[in-house]
Amino acid sequence: MKQTDIPLNEKKRLQTLQSLGVLDTPNEERFDRITRMAKKMFNAPIAIVSLIDEDRQWFKSCAGIDIKETSREISFCAHTILDSEVLVIPDTSLDQRFFDNPFVTGEANIQFYAGCPVVVNGYRIGAVCISDHQPRDFEQDDIDSLKDLAATVELELSILEIATHDELTGLLNRRGFLSLAQHCLNLSARNRFPVTLAYLDLNEFKHINDNFGHAEGDNILSSFSQLLNSHFRESDILARLAGDEFILLLNYTAQNEAEKVIEKFIGYIDKFHRQQKTLFPVSFSFGLVEFDPEKHHSIEDLLSEGDDNMYHCKKRNS
Repeated sequence: MKQTDIPLNEKKRLQTLQSLGVLDTPNEERFDRITRMAKKMFNAPIAIVSLIDEDRQWFKSCAGIDIKETSREISFCAHTILDSEVLVIPDTSLDQRFFDNPFVTGEANIQFYAGCPVVVNGYRIGAVCISDHQPRDFEQDDIDSLKDLAATVELELSILEIATHDELTGLLNRRGFLSLAQHCLNLSARNRFPVTLAYLDLNEFKHINDNFGHAEGDNILSSFSQLLNSHFRESDILARLAGDEFILLLNYTAQNEAEKVIEKFIGYIDKFHRQQKTLFPVSFSFGLVEFDPEKHHSIEDLLSEGDDNMYHCKKRNS
């Protein structure tokens, strides 16, 4: 059995998937309807909406087989997300990637597979697939129909994404941040790498809104968000929590290192404002807190302490 490759954009792909907050959620009729439709449309015994997480394939909807997830290393759909086209395996026993796969040789008896990648924000996060217990052909009309079903899944997921992202800045909102950040804290606790939360609050933002209008305030929020995106790493999680409050979760970063990172960012935005000669230079107060699994039992605990630390910082500077 050939091990599947890892996409080059894996970190961003996983971040996009996890930010949707859909992993490990209950069945939903809007996705179950799609797998029922796929079974009927293709006269196939198995139809699945799968999502490819870091080390597993998880089924948001599954018709015809009674499991919720599998190891990623034996997943057909993990191969599907490596390309933008529909993956068709007419006879799995003749394919060097799958002929000895336990889903082929075992009780599931998968002899045919067709899967179309599901794409969110340019990242292939999973697939809509069908399987059969005997080899079969799959014509171009079938491929086009499977693409239509995948597009329907993408539409449903885009609705979820709207609910997890801030419309003005494009950053994660509170809901999206809580879901993704909790996942990172779980990994940190399990694998023992440091994570530090930075709670940022813009200074004098109410004064700008009150005296120069909310349109100018929105411009400042958008500009600040772009500065955050351009400065921090892909592995860091950025969010607009509410109003003029922003959150950073710095992975593989202890608190003493995070202090240096934030000070460097302050210098970065100061330089930006000097070069651009901006009318309303932005500054912020911040609070840092390093994740301690013994002390912080949830992302909410970490947020609360970060908020307190930011408040004391703002009070000292006022």
